[in-house]
Amino acid sequence: MICLQDYERYGRQMIVPEMGIDGQIKIRNTKVLIVGAGGLGSPAIAYLAGAGFAKIGIVDPDVVETSNLHRQIIHAQASVGTPKCESAKKFVLNLNDSVDVQTYYTALSPLNAVEIMNDYDLVLDCTDSPISRYLINDAAVVLKKPLISASALKLEGQIAIYNYKNGPCYRCMFPVPPPPETVTACGDGGILGPVVGIMGVFQAIEAIKVAAELIQDFTPSLTIFSALSFPPWRSMRIRGKKPTCIACGENPTITLANLGETDYQGFCGSANIDPIEDSLRISPSDLPSDVQLIDVRPRVQFDICHLEHSMHIPLKTLQKAKSLDELGLQQDVPIVTVCRYGNDSQAAVRHLQAASLQQNR
Repeated sequence: MICLQDYERYGRQMIVPEMGIDGQIKIRNTKVLIVGAGGLGSPAIAYLAGAGFAKIGIVDPDVVETSNLHRQIIHAQASVGTPKCESAKKFVLNLNDSVDVQTYYTALSPLNAVEIMNDYDLVLDCTDSPISRYLINDAAVVLKKPLISASALKLEGQIAIYNYKNGPCYRCMFPVPPPPETVTACGDGGILGPVVGIMGVFQAIEAIKVAAELIQDFTPSLTIFSALSFPPWRSMRIRGKKPTCIACGENPTITLANLGETDYQGFCGSANIDPIEDSLRISPSDLPSDVQLIDVRPRVQFDICHLEHSMHIPLKTLQKAKSLDELGLQQDVPIVTVCRYGNDSQAAVRHLQAASLQQNR
């Protein structure tokens, strides 16, 4: 039913010929689950709440951090330290208190994915890791839920609708996960706020189209956005459902019965970090003055801040070197490497060791 308050709130949306009252009623009867209340989830949540979806579920295990605020626009400074899902719920109810908001302050896992997703009609993947993407896809497939998946990094993004109108699922397009060492999170690679915002808004558009049944002739496609390209948008048609797909194919091996036992961590793997010995580690407080301090982070990170007297040699540059002379380093002065998290600096030490350039600390 559409009441007077609905006409007042959604009138501009309802007079769009393709939408009409019927489309608004369909939206009003649709329950949507959004996994991730970050850069993608924020604009998606805002516009879906504004559109009047019956119920919005929000899954996120993280708390709001100051570093989130430049792109995760539904969170405020006062929300720093609070669960993102609860901050998002507060935003939704302030915008449209007729929406039923359900929060899940937990990470989606093989053990809870089906139970959480089962109550919803449509799922938005607003996460940023391959493990999450495969899990969300598989749960959506076994529950027969359409899935709108997007991603964004640096100045680029992409989006597709999966498991919709007998179309392919995420595994059909990406049957093999990327090597873990090639996966870059926005915390490492960076992200421009409006870029991830555009992709989240696009997810909201697709969700409205699916819920209101505005898509007549569905053609599976992958839409790619690049802020520095002209034009910035391009779309490519993707193949249909693969008969051999282990999730949605003719003989799937991932089923409702065994989803909870699927090892997504093992399938996607993790970056292979060969830790150095404790004897080769040193704390900043113990750092002597007579060392060659090498910062192996990317240039942009080094320019933002770096330790005094440190030299900048990016890891990729260091790994190409065959001798210390190539790097402008001295043979008889100890070398200490530093990076953001400790992983790249360990890789740098391993390279120096393997190349027999010098014993390093």
